[in-house]
Amino acid sequence: MVLDPSSPVGDGTVKMVEKPTGEPERETWGKKIEFLLAVVGFAVDLGNVWRFPYICYRNGGGAFLIPYLIMLIFGGLPLFYMELALGQFQRCGCLTLWNRICPMFKGIGLAICIISTYVSWYYNTIIAWSVYIFFSSMRSRVPWLDCGHSWNTNSCYSFNTEHSNMNNTSIAIDWSNTSHQSPAEEFFELEVLGLDNANGIGDVGGIKWSLTICLSGVFVIVYFAMWKGVKSSGKAVWITATMPYVVLIILLIRGCTLPGSWGGIKYYLSPDFSLLASHEIWVEAAAQIFFSLGPGFGVLLALSSYNKFTNNCYKDALVTSCINCCTSFIAGFAVFSVLGHMAYNQEKEVKDVAREDVGLIFYRLSGSYRIIIREGSTFWALLFFFMLITLGLDTTFGGLEAICTGILDEWPWLRKRRELFVLGLMAYCFLGALATTTYGGIYVVQLLDNYGAPVAIIFVVFLEAAAVSWIYGIERFSKDIESMIGHKPGIFWRFCWGVVSPVFLLTLFILSVVFPQTPKYGSYVYPPWSLNLGWVIVCSSLFFIPAYMVYKFIITPGNPLERLRAMTIPEEVPKHAQEVIPVYL
Repeated sequence: MVLDPSSPVGDGTVKMVEKPTGEPERETWGKKIEFLLAVVGFAVDLGNVWRFPYICYRNGGGAFLIPYLIMLIFGGLPLFYMELALGQFQRCGCLTLWNRICPMFKGIGLAICIISTYVSWYYNTIIAWSVYIFFSSMRSRVPWLDCGHSWNTNSCYSFNTEHSNMNNTSIAIDWSNTSHQSPAEEFFELEVLGLDNANGIGDVGGIKWSLTICLSGVFVIVYFAMWKGVKSSGKAVWITATMPYVVLIILLIRGCTLPGSWGGIKYYLSPDFSLLASHEIWVEAAAQIFFSLGPGFGVLLALSSYNKFTNNCYKDALVTSCINCCTSFIAGFAVFSVLGHMAYNQEKEVKDVAREDVGLIFYRLSGSYRIIIREGSTFWALLFFFMLITLGLDTTFGGLEAICTGILDEWPWLRKRRELFVLGLMAYCFLGALATTTYGGIYVVQLLDNYGAPVAIIFVVFLEAAAVSWIYGIERFSKDIESMIGHKPGIFWRFCWGVVSPVFLLTLFILSVVFPQTPKYGSYVYPPWSLNLGWVIVCSSLFFIPAYMVYKFIITPGNPLERLRAMTIPEEVPKHAQEVIPVYL
């Protein structure tokens, strides 16, 4: 249905008329479990075993859990529920949705597509690293067990009480010497990345073709999982969403049996309350919640739009968000038990055994897991990195599906050529990701990880919450939910949507702009021009929000006040809606 042009703007009501689109009936998930697995698979990602532990480590272990839980209850969970309900009721993607909520905010959908593109440029490269290491582990002895390989330097030493350098000379190690590097660290930086051929983000060197081949393999898998829509991706998630839990539980049990593991777990659970006075820990907690649960990325809108109309999205929101956050919490035990063991071996404090960057999950954990696995190193390495691959694939399915659903719903004629459209999208994202497969690609990854999504997504989710709650109306939104599940949301949800979540989000966005986080990798210091480039990346997605408002204002007829009023009135209602609720200006 669309706005009837014969209805005078400003008379207090809007009359809706049927829109003769001739669109085919929207496909739905084959089984309810496929939807749940897709949502869990998207939400439970590398961020749970990479980003969450590394942010915990950077913020004093258990101290981070307090703002994390607060942001979950008052920010992440209500918005997670909101997006599932919006997608299921409106049955469309992140672009068309705003025609039915508040047309002036359609730029939010464009911003979401840009943000998802940036994430695809570096996130799939992280999966490619795992693919590279996975295949490198297919030998009788994994290559990061010891030194003596072609990529090792004279600074290479293993974790044993006595260690061997390239010349196999037995020596005792003084771990206070920061020049020492583990075999895993050198394997990751020198063999996987080829970092010795780059001189920072200003000179990243050429493309490392072995990584490029791995990246192309990732995109091929993603393509064949997505080319038929939810019919194909719904089958893929049976493996990609369940396998990581099997591996994670096994690694958790083994990690907790290691000598010194309790020291790491104690560090993980012991909060330093003085850190709570820092704005940084709150900003990072919010960013982690939104990055993990995924409100604002358009994925929840896309996935839930293929649900049946009467599906209980409220129960889905509670179950899937709790599974996601519990997974992060459990993964923390697995990671910190290993860090505790590393600290025990090196006679260090837990806070001193690992660096605070993206390499934590790769060379620190792969290096320490070789202590865990001893004789079965190859099998366990393959299992561990297969877990990382499946974790990453689920999330990239969701992120790219958000773009696909948004564009295909906005231009339905493209659905007849979905296979070609998805192929074009994969090619575009692959070309954009090539910069991250250079020898210095990890510097690009850190830059994109810092600026591509976290800051912009907080503002996007703020505008989304504000538009739904303050313009579309909480009461109307609650009636939409009632029509699907039989009852309205409770006062807690309505209060969070209307007051708590928008205020929190706006405050966090202001803090993240006034006190920005700078990217880091080891001791490398990013030059000022690269930080300016980072803010250009942030603004490049947010730019579409005011730009579309201006465009909409120009093309809307009437005087300025009439235009502004018309821009806040839904232009469409979903064709499955049983009745149209009057819209009061």
